[in-house]
Amino acid sequence: MTKTEKALRMRHQNQLNRHLGADFEELIGAACEYYRGRGVADIEKTPEEMKPIKNMGSGRFVAVYVKKAQADFKGFLRGGLAVNFEAKHTSTPRMEQDRVTPEQADRLERAFRYGAAAFVVCSFSGKDFFRVPWEVWRNMKARYGHKYITIQEAEPFRITFGGPGVLLFLEGLEEKNNGVQKEEAGKDERRGTASGARQDDCLG
Repeated sequence: MTKTEKALRMRHQNQLNRHLGADFEELIGAACEYYRGRGVADIEKTPEEMKPIKNMGSGRFVAVYVKKAQADFKGFLRGGLAVNFEAKHTSTPRMEQDRVTPEQADRLERAFRYGAAAFVVCSFSGKDFFRVPWEVWRNMKARYGHKYITIQEAEPFRITFGGPGVLLFLEGLEEKNNGVQKEEAGKDERRGTASGARQDDCLG
């Protein structure tokens, strides 16, 4: 294969990857609409901020994308559980950990520490899809011995299609959300009981 042929093949593969990546984000966008319509969650894609670098006149300008410090998608489930996640596509048999940038990792880590659902939704060649929890993603080296995850390693986190071709990437999070709600309700009840006891003491 000549250098020209290699370059053409590489260009074609890059175009295919971009196309599949765009299709993947459209799948997630459609799922967000599905969940919103059913009153399950309100999640939106974070707009990509652009910085003008050259004024071309007549309202036109040249701009570049600013490195994001926000997750690809964010929102909340019914009941209040916050959701932050990245969407990553690969055409190879493994997903590298550094596909999540340091800025994105920092955002997911902070969301996770504050109790939000934080994860990475992965697409392998547009055929296999997984929701990898942030606590698993950030610890790939300790968990798997390398800084990437294969389809086989991601199998416990597989997500499937349901209904009218909807990628069900939130399945299972409802239970976590319900658990949070019950815990908060229990706290409110205990606070109310304690407050009532203090009032009785004062009246006595």
